[in-house]
Amino acid sequence: MTQEIDAQTRLELEAAAFRRLRQHLMDDRPDVQNIDLMNLAGFCRNCLSRWYQEAANERGIPMTKEDGREAFYGMPYEDWRAQNQTEAGPEKQAAFEVAFKENVLGEKG
Repeated sequence: MTQEIDAQTRLELEAAAFRRLRQHLMDDRPDVQNIDLMNLAGFCRNCLSRWYQEAANERGIPMTKEDGREAFYGMPYEDWRAQNQTEAGPEKQAAFEVAFKENVLGEKG
């Protein structure tokens, strides 16, 4: 990096990158299923909403899982699911079980 970035600017850049990621997942590519994201990348929209909730809770801001999801999805999670989510076949569900254990629960095979 050619220029030193101060802590506040770094925070703002990271926040902007997060907002752009959210826009990409929610507006540009709602067709990409959470199960596919989890199976390929080890995280999905629900992970991002959980990380948001956890960050709020760490700062003393009360936020439930449902609150975090609504903040991330911009609507109640069940509404987003009804609009965008499709059924996953048995192969995707089996791969998800492995990805969830490894990436969310921290259980390596």
